[in-house]
Amino acid sequence: MTPKKISYSNTAASVLKELERRGFEGYYCEDSEEAVQQVLSLMKENTTAASGGSVTLAETGILEAVKNGNYTYIDRMAAKTPEEKREVYGKTVMADYYLMSSNAITLDGQLVNIDGNGNRVSCLITGPKEVIVVAGMNKLVSTVEEGVHRVQNMAAPPNGVRLGLKTPCAMLGKCGSCFGPECMCSQIVITRMCKNKRIKVILVGEELGF
Repeated sequence: MTPKKISYSNTAASVLKELERRGFEGYYCEDSEEAVQQVLSLMKENTTAASGGSVTLAETGILEAVKNGNYTYIDRMAAKTPEEKREVYGKTVMADYYLMSSNAITLDGQLVNIDGNGNRVSCLITGPKEVIVVAGMNKLVSTVEEGVHRVQNMAAPPNGVRLGLKTPCAMLGKCGSCFGPECMCSQIVITRMCKNKRIKVILVGEELGF
């Protein structure tokens, strides 16, 4: 095992304790392959599943595994009209499982997420029966403030490019505190506690997503 992998494992062990202290159910996986199996082990078959936009879920192969598994996957990308999008969102809120990543996770176990439309963070907060959060070790930060800065200046710029947006961060590579219609930072949500272990957090010993 490389020094980085050992460090990841040691750090994850302490973060998992903090997550558990805050009511989350935490897991650590050495790599993406293990993460896929961990996610599937948490999901009962013949249930409904949905997901937020996530590069991490795609990179790990988790999204593909769920779509190809014995689950009814609610595909938000299939909705084209406003009416269809509203209908899909209604189904998403009532899903058995909601999969997503977290923009940042503090070393003391808080989730930091920033959203443009709010659909992802709203499902994190309430709605789906269970939420499964998958995050690479590159998402760990020391404080909530550092987490917000990380999202706005390190995650949002490449995400804006990926989505073809013309936000200041996508064009300049740093946050411009914009107020335009394409702004990805409308909602800033800090999840400092979880009730009834509804939220499962899986840390993966790799650098994943933005």
